[in-house]
Amino acid sequence: MSILTALDLFTVGIGPSSSHTVGPMRAARRFVDELAAADQLSATSRIHVLLFGSLGATGVGHGTTNAIVAGLEGSSPETCDPDHVISAMDRASGSGHITVAGRELTFAPDDIDLRPMTRLPQHSNAMTYEALGDDGSVLFSRTYFSVGGGFVESDAEFGTPAETSGIELPYPFDNGDELIALCASTGMSIADMAYANAVAVYGADHVDARLTEIWAVMSACVEAGLHHDGMLPGSLNVQRRAARLASHLESLESPDAPTELANEWLQAFAIAVNEENAAGMRVVTAPTNGAAGIIPAVGYYAERFKKVSRESVARDYLLTAGAIGTLYKRNASISGAEAGCQGEVGSACSMAAAGLAAILGGTPGQIENAAEIAMEHNLGLTCDPVGGLVQMPCIERNAIAAGTAVAAVRLALAGDGSHKISLDTVIETMRQTGIDMSTKYKETSTGGLAVNVVEC
Repeated sequence: MSILTALDLFTVGIGPSSSHTVGPMRAARRFVDELAAADQLSATSRIHVLLFGSLGATGVGHGTTNAIVAGLEGSSPETCDPDHVISAMDRASGSGHITVAGRELTFAPDDIDLRPMTRLPQHSNAMTYEALGDDGSVLFSRTYFSVGGGFVESDAEFGTPAETSGIELPYPFDNGDELIALCASTGMSIADMAYANAVAVYGADHVDARLTEIWAVMSACVEAGLHHDGMLPGSLNVQRRAARLASHLESLESPDAPTELANEWLQAFAIAVNEENAAGMRVVTAPTNGAAGIIPAVGYYAERFKKVSRESVARDYLLTAGAIGTLYKRNASISGAEAGCQGEVGSACSMAAAGLAAILGGTPGQIENAAEIAMEHNLGLTCDPVGGLVQMPCIERNAIAAGTAVAAVRLALAGDGSHKISLDTVIETMRQTGIDMSTKYKETSTGGLAVNVVEC
C-alpha cells in the first residue's frame, strides 16, 4: 500500500483547475529540474510542450498554458502570485522568450501544442515536455500525467506505488470497511487515526501547522469571494454574484432568527470560493479545484451556524474529510477527466459530509453513512464545462453539493449508523460509472452543457 494521508488531499494553490493548472505547473517545474539533472539545460534553446486529450481540449480555458509558462519560469502553485500567472502566456508570447533556470530561451505560442484528439492510453490528462537544441533536435523528453487533485506522475511512475521510504502508518486502511473496523478495534475516531498517520509521515509540528494554514486559506477564500465583484475572466462574461448574495442575505437577517438563512449562506460560501477559483486566485485543492468550494463552505457553515470551534474545524473536520478522500483517490478517481464531475464534486461532497458528521458528534458508522449518502446522489454527474472554463455549471454545482452534504448529514445523524449500502460499494460504483461514461462527458467540453449552451 502506498502512503497517502489526509493532508495529501489538501494543497494550497491557484485556480481554476487542480489537474489543468496546478498539475501542469508542477510538471513544468519538475521537467526543468530533471533537464538540469540530465546536464542538458545549457544546450537547450527552446522547450516544446504537447498537451493531449482533456488537457488539449480544455487547457486554454483552464489556464494550462499560463501555468506551464509560469512553471517553466520557476513558479510553484503554493507560492506564486496569481496575477503574475494569469498573464504568463501573453507575456511570453509578446516578448518571444521565457527565462528558465536563469537562461533566456526562445518562445512562440505554438511551443505549447494542443492535441485534444490524441489520448495517451494511461490517462486523459497527458503532457510531453521536450527540450530542443539549436537545430530542433530533441535533447531530452519527459511525459507526465496530471491524475487529479494536482498530483503528477511520470510515464515510469504511472500506476506504480509511491516510494514509502520504509514508513509504516500506525493505522493503515485501504477501504471504508477497514477504516470502520479500525475505529471499532481501537476506540479511536477517524480524525485521531488520520492525525496519527499524517504525523508518522510529516511530524506533529508540520501537521499542526499545515492544518492551521489550510483552514486559514479556505476561510480567507470564502471571505474574499464574498467581497469581490465584477466579471470573471473568459468569453462567457459571467458576472460574480457571491458579493451580491451576501449583501442581500445581510439585509434579510433577523437578530431573532440568526440561523434562518443558514442554507442560503452555505450556498453563498461555496459560490464565493468557486468564483475566486474561476478567477485564478488562491484556493485550496479539496480534493480538486473544480470542487474547491464544497469543503470550505460546509466548514465555514459549521463555524458560523453550528458554533463549532475553529480549532475543531481545522483539525477534526479536515482530517475526517481527508481520510474519506483518500478512499476515493485510492479506489476510484478524483479526476474529472477520468470519472466525470462525480469524481470531483461527488468526492468533495462525500468528504464534506463525513467531516461535518464528525464535528457534530457522529459515530464512525454515522460518518460513513453520511459520506455514502452524499456520493450516492452524485453518481453519474458529468464534467461538461461550457467553453472549457471552470464557471458554468461548475460554480453552481459546488453550491448544490454543499447543500447535499449537509442534507446527507441530517439523514445520517437521524439514524444509528446502520445502512444497507456501504461507502465502499458507492465508491466502486462511481469507479465503474466513470469507466462507462462517454469521453465527451469527461472534461473535454464536447458534450452535455458544454455544447448545448450558446456562448455569448
